[in-house]
Amino acid sequence: MAISASKVKELREKTGAGMMDCKKALTETDGNMEEAVAFLRERGIAKAAKKADRVAAEGLANVKVEGNKAVIVEINAETDFVAKNENFQKVVSTISDHLLAHQPNDVETALAQKAEGGETLEQYITEQIATIGEKISLRRFAIVEKTENQAFGAYLHMGGSIGVLALVDGTTDESVAKDVAMHVAAIKPTYVSRDEVPEEEVNKEREILKQQALNEGKPEKIVEKMVEGRLKKFFQQVTLLDQEFVKDSDQTVEQYVKSQDAAVSSFIRYEVGEGLEKKEENFADEVMSQMKD
Repeated sequence: MAISASKVKELREKTGAGMMDCKKALTETDGNMEEAVAFLRERGIAKAAKKADRVAAEGLANVKVEGNKAVIVEINAETDFVAKNENFQKVVSTISDHLLAHQPNDVETALAQKAEGGETLEQYITEQIATIGEKISLRRFAIVEKTENQAFGAYLHMGGSIGVLALVDGTTDESVAKDVAMHVAAIKPTYVSRDEVPEEEVNKEREILKQQALNEGKPEKIVEKMVEGRLKKFFQQVTLLDQEFVKDSDQTVEQYVKSQDAAVSSFIRYEVGEGLEKKEENFADEVMSQMKD
């Protein structure tokens, strides 16, 4: 049967699939819109399965705050080109909204939850893989709650290559908390304070510094004092409060927040692709492989 251009357009708007795919779906289903949508979803799921073994190490981090709750999330795609795509950005926003509304405990639980439209979040992501054409994955997220005497600091660097969610006590001034979040994005501390650094890690560093000093030929009687001095530099590298404040190097982060009658409770920093192995491919080979799909 002849398929009208208006029907093809309607199916494209419903599914985001390509024109030829929509025309084929309508032809295969004798113009039945619901069956055509199901046809494309089934075909999309098959396409998505082909992409399951691809490496998704690009993408976006996002932070969303709503009242006394906030979520920070990392969602990965295969290329930074797609990460800049409006459709992918919408996916990131939709998943962020879902996580904030349903507050799952982990990624596995989140994927199994019903999303808007009655499908699971995993099914929604699978459909987006078919539409966008790249593997998409929900890598990690954290949900944080605050009291009325706390402030969230939300910061996205370069549109979402790095995301930080800080929680500051003793103030409701979000600008103070955002200053902390920006510092965390730039300097990348591991812990808030010295108290959080595991004793095993401190002892390991102390032993390394001791051996360095002895190897330098320093007298053993002054080695201990030297180690403690050098250990201070170690804490400045890994603990937020010991670091020079990025906006004012004349004071530490701890001195800055104290000047605002505040204290840092916690922070979470996501850098997109951190710890993931990025797959290097020849561009020409990649184009050829897509032509064969």
